Amino acid sequence: MELRELRYFVTVAEELHFSRAAQRLGIAQPPLSRAIQQLERRLGVSLFDRDRRGVTLTGAGEVLLHEARVLLDGAAAAARRTRRAASGSGPRRLTLATKAGANHELLRKLLAVYAAEPDAAEVEVLPCAMGEQARMLRDGRADVAFMQRPFDALTGLDTQDVLTEGQVAILPATHPLAARETLTMADVRGLPDLPLARWPRQDGTYDPGPGPEIKDLSQLAQLIALGQTVAVLCASSRTWLWNAHAAVPLTDSPEVTTVLAWPAHSRSRAVAGLVRAAAGL
Repeated sequence: MELRELRYFVTVAEELHFSRAAQRLGIAQPPLSRAIQQLERRLGVSLFDRDRRGVTLTGAGEVLLHEARVLLDGAAAAARRTRRAASGSGPRRLTLATKAGANHELLRKLLAVYAAEPDAAEVEVLPCAMGEQARMLRDGRADVAFMQRPFDALTGLDTQDVLTEGQVAILPATHPLAARETLTMADVRGLPDLPLARWPRQDGTYDPGPGPEIKDLSQLAQLIALGQTVAVLCASSRTWLWNAHAAVPLTDSPEVTTVLAWPAHSRSRAVAGLVRAAAGL
C-alpha cells in the first residue's frame, strides 16, 4: 500500500462522500474513485458499501481506517523527527505536550530536576487540548507528554508513573454541597440543578447527557462559577481554582495516576534522561 492511497482512503472514510473528499484533497473525483478501487482490489476486500443513500464503511474498512491513521501518523512523525535531527535540534531539544491546566507544580519540579543533569536538552512545553497528547506523540509533534491513567489512551506508548492522587468535585462555592467535608460520586451525579460536565472521548465525540460539553478548562471554570455544571478532577486541580469554586474530596472515585509517556520505539537519549528525572520525583 502507498501512503498516498491511504491518505485518499482516510479522507473518503472521514467524509463518507467522494465529491467532498476529492474537494478536500484538491483532486478530481474520478482518479480518487479509481485509487480506492485499486486499493480494494489489492487488498481483496470491499472497504465501502455504496448505494443510493450514500457511502458507509464496511467492517474491513473500519479496521483499515484505524490502521491507516496509525501508519500516516508514523510517517508524519518520522518526517518531523528527521527534519529536527537534520537541523541539529533533534537530540538537544525535547517537546513535552501537556493539557492546559495540568499540575504546574509537578511539571516545574520535573523540569528543575532534569535541568540539573549535565547533558540535559532544552525542553519546550507545549500546552494542548484535552486528549490531544497521544496524537501529538504518534505524529511527532511531541517527544514526551504528561498523560493520565485511566483516562488517556496509552496503547503503543511507554510510561513512567509520576504521581497518584485522589479526585475532587469542583462546585460553585455557593452551592450547599460545597460546605461538605467529603462527597460520593452518587452525590455529584444526582444534582438536577448542576449536571456533570461531559469530557470529549478519544474520537472527539461526547457521551449523551444533560451536562455541558467541555472544550477546555477555561470554559469549565467559567461554567462552574456560573452555577451551570460540576466537574470531577484530580486533587491537584485545586491549583487553578477561582474564589468562586470549591473543591470537595470524593471518597469513592478511582485514583488518577499522572504518567510521563513517550513512543515505545523511541531511542532518544534526551527522552531517556527526562524519564529518569521523572522516576526520581
